[in-house]
Amino acid sequence: MMSGGSDLSSTNSHSHPQPPHHPPVPRPYHPRPPPRHHKTIAGSSFDSSHSPVASPLSTVGHMAYLPPPPPPRRGTGTLDETSKTSVRHFSMMEDTHMGSSSAPPDVDRKPPPSQRLPPPPTRTIALGDKLPPARRVPSDESDESAGEEEDPKSRAAESMPDSSRASRRPPRLACHEYSEANIHVPAHVGIVAVAGHIFVVASHHHVRIYDLSISEAPLFDLDAKALGFSKEVKVTSMEFRCASAERDKGRYLWLGTKEGHLLELDVTSGVVVGTKTSVHASTVTHVLRHGTAMVTVDDVGKALIFVWDPDQDDMYLSHHQPRVLRISDKQEFAQIFGGMLWTSSREPPVPAGSGSRGPMIRIYDIFTPGGVGRSVLPTEHVGTVTSGAILRTHPQHVYLGHEGGFVSIWNHNTRDRIPECLEVIKVSNSDVLSLEGVNERLWAGGRKGTIVAFDVAPRPWVVTNQWNAHAGLPLQKIVVDPLSIDKLGKLCVFSVGRDERIKLWDGLLGVDWIDSELLRQEQSFSTFRDMNILIASWNVDAAKPDALTGSPDNISFLNDVLRSVDSPDIIVFGFQELIDLESRKMAAKTVLLGGKKKGHHEGAISEKVSSSYKRWYDRLVYAVRLAMPPDTPYTVIHTENLVGLFTCIFVKNAEKVSLREVAIATVKRGMGGRYGNKGGIVARMVVDDSSVCFINCHLAAGQRHVRQRNADIAAILEAKAVFPESEAVEESVGFVGGGDGSMVLDHEIVFINGDMNYRIDQRRDAAVSCVKNNEYHTLVIHDQLMKEMKHNAGFRLRSFLEGPLLFPPTYKYDRRSTEYDSSEKRRIPAWCDRVLWRSQDPERVKQLHYKRYEADVSDHRPISAGFRLTVKSIRHDARAEVRAQVRENWVVHERELLESVRAFFVDHSLL
Repeated sequence: MMSGGSDLSSTNSHSHPQPPHHPPVPRPYHPRPPPRHHKTIAGSSFDSSHSPVASPLSTVGHMAYLPPPPPPRRGTGTLDETSKTSVRHFSMMEDTHMGSSSAPPDVDRKPPPSQRLPPPPTRTIALGDKLPPARRVPSDESDESAGEEEDPKSRAAESMPDSSRASRRPPRLACHEYSEANIHVPAHVGIVAVAGHIFVVASHHHVRIYDLSISEAPLFDLDAKALGFSKEVKVTSMEFRCASAERDKGRYLWLGTKEGHLLELDVTSGVVVGTKTSVHASTVTHVLRHGTAMVTVDDVGKALIFVWDPDQDDMYLSHHQPRVLRISDKQEFAQIFGGMLWTSSREPPVPAGSGSRGPMIRIYDIFTPGGVGRSVLPTEHVGTVTSGAILRTHPQHVYLGHEGGFVSIWNHNTRDRIPECLEVIKVSNSDVLSLEGVNERLWAGGRKGTIVAFDVAPRPWVVTNQWNAHAGLPLQKIVVDPLSIDKLGKLCVFSVGRDERIKLWDGLLGVDWIDSELLRQEQSFSTFRDMNILIASWNVDAAKPDALTGSPDNISFLNDVLRSVDSPDIIVFGFQELIDLESRKMAAKTVLLGGKKKGHHEGAISEKVSSSYKRWYDRLVYAVRLAMPPDTPYTVIHTENLVGLFTCIFVKNAEKVSLREVAIATVKRGMGGRYGNKGGIVARMVVDDSSVCFINCHLAAGQRHVRQRNADIAAILEAKAVFPESEAVEESVGFVGGGDGSMVLDHEIVFINGDMNYRIDQRRDAAVSCVKNNEYHTLVIHDQLMKEMKHNAGFRLRSFLEGPLLFPPTYKYDRRSTEYDSSEKRRIPAWCDRVLWRSQDPERVKQLHYKRYEADVSDHRPISAGFRLTVKSIRHDARAEVRAQVRENWVVHERELLESVRAFFVDHSLL
């Protein structure tokens, strides 16, 4: 019998009679001699090479160690589960530490070599002992989101470049007499070289030469015979060589073939003027130009360096003997930066967590005779190197693009000429397939056909431009044409995509410069007027509108909200948890029946919406009719719901004629974007010539799920194709950043309201004390949303504004009470419910009020915010005159930029 427990037979009360209870009597035992490696801990002893079972009853602190209980005898019943566990535990320890079960227990055996370091002592719960209490989640770790795993992209969303201010207008460039649209580049096998008006496309044994100043049809279509070979040769690489005379720059093209040949082609005549047959033993993978030198590389590790002396004649291929350099074979990436050849091969994939820092990057000093190669590694594991670039604004850095969406940054201007990896930045969720330095921006292309331009000066980087270049298909390359500066008077960038087309882009992004100047002068061609906006937000916690009874605060709640702004022109109600999200039946019903048509107008509400939505809809319509003057009628222009979220927008009838481009949509964020239990309802309209967007959201819950909330808001703001494109993209001036209205941040003014779930990082008692003493300024310091805005450079709401929090935290209350959560979880009070806004011109939005109400039928208190909004009407004839003047100013500014870019190309041997 053990103290505080029962003996083994007591667990089998159905099989054996209960023995009488007696006080515990210590049982005598004879201790064994201390074994080898005897150690003492906390006044007790155990053997580091044996099980701690040293006596019938010994203790270390409060841990009890028992000898293995005897197995049940036949016919005496069975052990209960606790006894079975103990038997299994001690039998295993006997086998491990004391040899076989037949050996005497007091024999000191030497353990085998593999078991000389046994596990540490095991805490064992004695039979009948009370189990220790289950570990409780601290009060600041709410389990509200226990059923949802954190989005694996949440961490990446914070560190990725901010695209909230990016322009989506493609910087198209039309600098030729004829369009490049009809030039066909076969996927996978087509390669392209461009010099001013000249475009050369090679695929297999065909080479086509275009001059877009003459015709859009090829001037020459050359095959193997025209190239001087009786058998077919496959062109695998090409580049224009350097030349002394301006007229010869962009005239002579070097071609490398699969058979190891090098050819020199005069693109003006279509004639091969020089050859070196079989100069390489295998496929020529790269032909590179660097100042007055040409470098060719094959896939078996042979590099040829051709150096031209400017004091002599031009470097014709057949007249120059190259110097041979051995490098590693199978180099998929090869490029010259700062006179060094940077190479990298495709290496086998490395499992995550292996500690590898690959891929290996090998750098060769090719222009110094006797120079040796160096191998360097990035600071962390990234994918295969796909591309590289240097920037005019950061000439000491080399940027390498990697599969996996990473860019590694290297300092190549070190004292010992060994490049040093400075950092690795995640820029995309897909591979970076191409990278190019264009003036002050780093351009990257990926698998979705999008080109992204980064400003690399801030941390994290900022996306300044982002546009769909190749119909959603992967980009093969982005290349700057340095010769376009002299030949075209433009900085031409061309891209090649899997759509088998070449696209031309303005590397100086002139369209953005013109737009920013027009915005600065907008006052000169626009008229303005004010309108009032009222936004009410409330997590109703599945309360019905009929529950607004009892206290005066409940009864007058809707009337108080509607009268908080004098004659609002637009009224926005954004509710959350209109249904009980804890009810699986209700949530499932909403998920399954929620697929309805978007954009219900004139008060039409979906037939499939649950009765909860319908009741609130009817109550809101009734409340607006009662609160507003009879001569000022309102119309519902938007209603939408999403698994608990509900948006209802009213507009004065007098304002309906000024509205266009009205649309509404939803963005799901629950369970990694699969379900709508978290997410947002996004509504938009264009008032006169100003676009306004309203977002009603419910973000991830939980005290510590800040990163997941950040990812939710980033996904809502950056979701693609939320709305249909504007009906008049070219004429419309209501959208900003070159957008077509299909994305949230295309809109000039954006409001966000809802249960954002950002909490207060403070002890509950301290937070409650601050609330009682009205010390809100103390709590604001610990508010997660405020801290993210201040300290997280990648936070997508940093460009948004919020009024001062001069009211108590709105969460979490006991229902029908003024007390904060008194349940077992005792959640910390928090400002979960918020209203924020962003305007292209901050002066055009003025907040009238930001307050909360004391309706207590939910665990949240409702809030409202009033705004005075300035909208514009544009005089299009006056705008056209200003635009013409701005274009003339751009021509002057463009010339200055081209001079700076040209000087950079010359200094770095790119021109």
